[in-house]
Amino acid sequence: MTTASKINDPLIEQMGEVKERVAKVLELAKTLGADGAEVAMSRQQGLSVGTRLGEVENVEFTNDGALGITVYQQGRKGSASTADLSEKALSQAVEAAVNIAKYTSVDDCSGLADKTLLAMQSKDLDLYHPKALTTEQAIDIAKACEQSALESDQRISNSDGASLDCFSGFKVYGNSHDQLVAYPSSRHSLSCVVIAGSDDDMQRDYAYDVNRDFSLLDSGVDIGQKAAHEVISRLHPQKLSTMKVPVLFRADIANTLWGHFIAAISGGNLYRKSSFLLEALGEIVFPEFLSIQERPHIPKALASSAFDSEGVATQDRDIITDGALQTYLLTSYSARKLGLTTTGHAGGIHNWLVSTNNAQHSGDFDAMLKTLGTGLLVTELMGQGVNVVNGDYSRGAAGFWVENGEIAYPVSEITIAGKLQDMFKGIIAVGSDIDMHGSIRTGSVLIEEMQVAGQ
Repeated sequence: MTTASKINDPLIEQMGEVKERVAKVLELAKTLGADGAEVAMSRQQGLSVGTRLGEVENVEFTNDGALGITVYQQGRKGSASTADLSEKALSQAVEAAVNIAKYTSVDDCSGLADKTLLAMQSKDLDLYHPKALTTEQAIDIAKACEQSALESDQRISNSDGASLDCFSGFKVYGNSHDQLVAYPSSRHSLSCVVIAGSDDDMQRDYAYDVNRDFSLLDSGVDIGQKAAHEVISRLHPQKLSTMKVPVLFRADIANTLWGHFIAAISGGNLYRKSSFLLEALGEIVFPEFLSIQERPHIPKALASSAFDSEGVATQDRDIITDGALQTYLLTSYSARKLGLTTTGHAGGIHNWLVSTNNAQHSGDFDAMLKTLGTGLLVTELMGQGVNVVNGDYSRGAAGFWVENGEIAYPVSEITIAGKLQDMFKGIIAVGSDIDMHGSIRTGSVLIEEMQVAGQ
């Protein structure tokens, strides 16, 4: 969106008004005796429509948000929130936070982030691309997406519908270190879920796309056809016997592996000694060909941000270099607990890029299948059988059996198990088939061996 068009944008004007309210709230907290205070507000507005079998299932208009304030008094902390931004409501929220702080325990690790680490100005990361759609236009797009799937194959007998979501909003953050920053953003997504049947078997699968910029979304026709392909390929799955085999996590599923790694190096689990990666800084935790970089300032990216939820400036970081852990993921509180410095990860990570430094350990999806040879391709995971304290991993799975580098047949009703420590070090290759739908940009991940429990 151009600078000129932003000037007359009602949402941008509203963001400016909220910044003024946040500044007043911070001043009020100071007059009521708070040593420090921080205020955050997020607002989201937009349209969500859903269709099923050509009929409109839901139309939702969203326009909500809430302001939260946290005050600190001599090591004590109090918080309150309000969706009402009138002066009276804001005053009541501040008073409530100050009163709560009087009764909480002293915690020397609580408090604002160090002023020297704050982002005193925001950056334009090109995250705001609002899309003005009428309800009728949105419904037509969702219907066309679903229709594309239903017409792709006569075995597609039913649908759980298509959904289109277009949201815009902003985030404002300020604190008593004289920081007051804000930025607008947008997020658009289109998805389709269909059901296929053949003989006595029925399967369900989906496809979707998400982007900051509506014009960059895959077309509804393409998403519908992809959903159809996914569900048809799953018909008549077979069961496997129990064995140990190589396992390939498709790119859109591989991000769950990195999610477990994130939990293991997050400050909250570390200071509670609830991670299998305690005291692992500098240690080799992945193969030496693997690296992970964090790049918070990629234009239009889904996890880009100039600052974290404590106002700490985000920066480029190397998370894994040649297999070795370079940093933990810390908030101000967890950093103080560990005697370290925050890494700007209050609220989550910011665009992880998983890569390899050796072509022998990479390749597109077809090349990854060839490297797998004979083993299991995982395209769906179920259950939450992961223990980040000791690394135990056990989850229900479905996917495809691969023989000689070619997909042979779909499989279901299996469990895959291992230890995360062994799984991480047992990674053979990371594909170049990068999934761009989230905060972790990763290709397919091939693990040398896992336990597969079947019939």
